[in-house]
Parts: sequence; structure tokens; C-alpha cells
Amino acid sequence: MGKKIPMWQCLLVMVVLVALIFWGVMVDEDAGEAHVSLIFAGAFAAVVAMLNGWKWSYMEQGILAAINRTMQAILILAVVGLMLGSWMAGGVVPSMMYYGIKVIAPSVFLFTACLLCCIVSLATGSSWSTAGSMGVALIGVGTALGFPTYMTAGAVVSGAYFGDKMSPLSDTTNLAPAVAGATLFDHIKHMIWTTGPSLCIALVVYLVLGFTNSSSGAADLSTIDEILAFIADNYNVSLLCLIAPLFVIVAVALKLPALPALIGGVLLGLPFFPMQGNSLKAVPSILNYGVGVDIPEDASDVISELGSLLTSDGMQGMMWTISLILCAMVFGGIVDCTGIMGSIAGALLKLARGTRGGLVLVTIISCIIVNALCSDQYLAIILPGRMYKEAFEDLKLAPKNLSRCLEDSGTITSNFIPWNTCGATMSKFLQCPQWGKGGYAPYAILNWLNPLVSIFYGFTGISMVKMTDEEYARILEEREAEKEAALKAMEA
Repeated sequence: MGKKIPMWQCLLVMVVLVALIFWGVMVDEDAGEAHVSLIFAGAFAAVVAMLNGWKWSYMEQGILAAINRTMQAILILAVVGLMLGSWMAGGVVPSMMYYGIKVIAPSVFLFTACLLCCIVSLATGSSWSTAGSMGVALIGVGTALGFPTYMTAGAVVSGAYFGDKMSPLSDTTNLAPAVAGATLFDHIKHMIWTTGPSLCIALVVYLVLGFTNSSSGAADLSTIDEILAFIADNYNVSLLCLIAPLFVIVAVALKLPALPALIGGVLLGLPFFPMQGNSLKAVPSILNYGVGVDIPEDASDVISELGSLLTSDGMQGMMWTISLILCAMVFGGIVDCTGIMGSIAGALLKLARGTRGGLVLVTIISCIIVNALCSDQYLAIILPGRMYKEAFEDLKLAPKNLSRCLEDSGTITSNFIPWNTCGATMSKFLQCPQWGKGGYAPYAILNWLNPLVSIFYGFTGISMVKMTDEEYARILEEREAEKEAALKAMEA
């Protein structure tokens, strides 16, 4: 093992990471992604570590250990891609959208808009797809009903990120427990403590805002009719199609293992293929590469965006996210095993003063800072997750407490940062800035309330589950085993 890397060099590594991420995501429009930036940042971190006596063989083992910790999330993401292909081709997602949008009424528009986006994002696991299609449609409907764009956009963002945070189909929902060492369904159930109250409060506020701001005149609901007609013309909508998502919901409640439960969801979508005009012979191709819907050349912008939501890229569509996780683990594994991350975490942990509430507060603030500095919600989950994992364990807090904190801040605040990938995407889709006059952030109630609820629980101890002595002993054994494996690799 090498010597302790000076703090100024640790900070330099982070500055280089931020600069490379900014270049990859914001400056170079042709790149627009963080993969290469993460590899370059990892290479720079490795050079700094080697100059301080750290051997490459040891760092390589650190990278492999980091990747191994995320393998469950990677496998689940691949199966989620299969499920989306199955559910789109079987008419499951279109049926959910159709029955959801039928309940819209002018006096409860904001309430319904948020709830509808919750349903769609739970079904797809994607806040981007929800905002880029259903959100765009709801902005048009809200304008027709007399609602300000920023108010509708806030309701859309709240609903879209509820599903992005709670759906087992979401990449961040799978990534957070993988980083923290929790299981997927335990993580989802634990988030109900913070996300549930936040959503209920948000829905009550949207009800009040809806009644006080709804137009007194006749509403132009032609946009809604257009959406419903498009779905009905292209799919055989049926309540039977809802069997598959209901199965997944029941599986979550019964604590079934994630992979078998999700594969069950894939299989339950297959019998509905013929109903939608898709041959069972095409199952391998559809599940791997997805399926789309034909969009008329003269279609409106709303229908064009809706068509993009109803298009799935299958398992292959998840490979971008999977490759990003692998690249992030290259950087994360190096800064973890060489102590770079530990030094920075140690400095921040001094603010927590070894208390439960202080640790939760520092974790949430760190996630928001990474969202702002690195412009990517995946890094806002991965880096703080690795930084504070041992601190949570030392306080004997169950891993699902950490995974919940990561999602309560890393996932849900990403769209508040204008230069973050999520923030730029939401602003573009909804044609509305985050801040300033006409900004949607104050009306995205779920997104700013959720971190506050999480901090409150941290200081009060509500729902902060402790590990048993046996679980804590196993954690210590795993730590020692990882250290021994790394030392043997370095000696070899």
C-alpha cells in the first residue's frame, strides 16, 4: 500500500473530475455524456495515487471490487430493459396511460397531473420519458385550462420523480441499494417513509392550487382527446393488461427476490403480444431491441413526444446506463481503495460529529453538491454512497438508511441544477426554467420537501433502522476479507 495522499491532491482529483464532467456533458455538445470523462478522471486519479506509492495491481482490485458491488443493479437493469420491451409490445404501458389520463378534470388538474405522472413514471421507471411526453401534453392541457406553465411543470416534475425514485424499473432505484449494500425491495419499502408523506403533502397543495387557479370558463380538452384517440387507434387497451404491473407491485409487497419478480413481469407481458398485433415469433427481437409505434408525418408535437414514450429500446436500451455505471466504478474504485474518497469524507464527517442526524444531513448535502459540481445524478448517488457507507455501518445503521438518503437527495434534486443533465433535460422538455420568475422549482413540492423529511427523520430517529449484532459482525468480516484480497493482489 502507498502513503496517505495529501488533501490538496485529493481535492485536485475532484476538481479534475468536475472539469472533465463539465466538458463531457455541457461544453462538448457532440459528446453530451460522462463516460469518457469518468475514464480520464480515473486515469488521473491513478497517476496521482502511483506518485504516492500505490501499485496499479491494488487499484485494479479496487476497481473490480467496486464493479462487483454493482453487479446486482446491472443484472436488474438488463432485466428491466426486457420488461419495458415486453410491456410496450403487450400494451401494458399504453393501457396504464389510457386509464390514467381519463380521470383528468379541470378543478383537480394539478392534483391529477401529478398523480398521472406518478403512474406513468412508476410504469416506465423514467422521469425523462414521463416529462418528455406526458409532461409536454399536460403543459398544453394546463395552458388551455388557464394554469401557469411553471405551476403545471412543478406538478409534472414532482410526479415524474416520484416514479423515478420508487419504481423497480428505474436505474437510480436499482443503483442506490447496490452502492449502499441494501436489497432492491427493502430499499423501495424503506423509501415509503419519506416519499409517502412528501407526496401526500404535495398532492394536498396541488388540490388547493388547482381549486384556486382553475379557469372558470369552458375548458379546451382537445389535447386530451387527441392523446386518448392516438392510444386507442394504436393499441387494444384492456384492463387485463394491468395484470403484469399488479404482479410486480404484489412482488414488492411480499419481498420476493428482485430478479425473479421482474422476470415474472416480463413473462406476464408476453401473452398480450398477439392482442397488439405482435407475433410471438418476434419475442427475442422485441425484448432485446424493443418496439415502437408509427407516428403520422403530420402529427402534432404532443403526439410525437407521446410516440417517443411508447417506444422501447429493450435490453439494449439499458446498455448506455450500464456502461456509465461501469465507467463510474473505474473512478470510484480507485478513489475508494487509495483513500482519496476517505480523506474527503473524513473532512466532511467532522461536520456530522458522529451523530445520526449529522450523518444524514452531511450525506444529503453531499449528494446535492455532487449534483451541482459533477452535473450527473448517477455520480450524486455513487460518490456519496461510497464515501459514507462505512460511517453508516459504524453507527450500526442498516444499509437501507443510506440508500434512502441517496435517493432522497441525489435522485430527486438533480433537476434543480440548470447545468445538470437532468435539470437541462427537464427545462427543455417543459419549456420552463428552474429558478427566477416563472421557474418551476418552488412548485416541484415533492422534490424539495423529500430531503427535508429525510433530514427530520435523521435527527428524530423515525424509521432509522439499526443493524442486528449479527449483521454488524458480518459487515466487519466482509471489510477484512476485502482488505486481505486487495493485499494479496498487491503482493502478487
